[in-house]
Amino acid sequence: MKKTSNKRKNTQQTRRGGRSGARMNQNQKARSAKPMQPKPKPVKVKKAPAPTSSEHTQVIQWYPGHMTKTKRRIEKDLKLVDAVAEIIDARIPISSRNPDIAHLTSGKPRIVLLNKCDMADSRATAKWVSYLSRENVRAIPVDCKSGRGVDKFVPVLTELLTDRIESYKAKGMVNPSMRVMIVGIPNVGKSTFINRISKKTKAVSADRPGVTRGNQWFTVSKGFEMLDTPGVLWPKFDDQTVGEHLAFTGAIKSEVMDTELLAVRLLDLLKELNTSEFTERYKLSEEDLSVPSYELLEKIARNRGMLISGGEADTERAAYTLLDEFRAAKLGRITLELPQ
Repeated sequence: MKKTSNKRKNTQQTRRGGRSGARMNQNQKARSAKPMQPKPKPVKVKKAPAPTSSEHTQVIQWYPGHMTKTKRRIEKDLKLVDAVAEIIDARIPISSRNPDIAHLTSGKPRIVLLNKCDMADSRATAKWVSYLSRENVRAIPVDCKSGRGVDKFVPVLTELLTDRIESYKAKGMVNPSMRVMIVGIPNVGKSTFINRISKKTKAVSADRPGVTRGNQWFTVSKGFEMLDTPGVLWPKFDDQTVGEHLAFTGAIKSEVMDTELLAVRLLDLLKELNTSEFTERYKLSEEDLSVPSYELLEKIARNRGMLISGGEADTERAAYTLLDEFRAAKLGRITLELPQ
């Protein structure tokens, strides 16, 4: 990703003894001086563990105007489908479920696909499958890129819609076509799933949010059609940890965030998890894990040879690298949220 030298020149480093910090420009300093807002009511979910040791946090809100239109279109098109399949991120099953979608689609038979299960802790994923089944939702762990678990979708969907299919047949409809709507937040893997299940590259997919812009119909198999919809977030995150988790996994565009601060918050969490993949990849010792997270980011930059003029650690580059490697599961199979 292209970097600007001006940002580095104009950025001042904020240090406070024994605390994690991040580079903040003058505008960020002004914002940090504002009176603290009332603490929002947290989402009821057990986090493993939540990043709390850094002094600075950022309010993450990202809701492009087209998402309002998408929400209205989903509500309108629900009458056209027999079931809804919601794709969520197996690493953040709570944060990646839009509560607005759950409310809109509550009257339809539902399947939840726990995508990117190969990046998540398998034991945690099994707990989520059991937990979701108690909500009368059929849950399937899948990895859309490799195809793992995708072959279970049509059999589960057929079982879920058995009564409806029989009802159509009783009315004289021969081989009735069932329609299912695919919903989910941006960059969760909807288009990749459709391309995998339909065995054709028709749906536009990319490793960034906001690619799918319009509703599209696809044939899944004989007797089943699928309606793809653009990813949609919700207007306000009641718990900023939800926003951070979405940002960690790439569901929110990096351009709207302070990347170094986000990396520091992720390091707060990774230090607690202390996976072997994390420490070995960045050549970190137990002593390294005890320092404030911004200093650890500097350490990672130096260990990787990421330096700028004067021998200063290039923490901006290290931040992008850390986030990219976390999103690619190079730091271990990590689930950030566990069911109660």
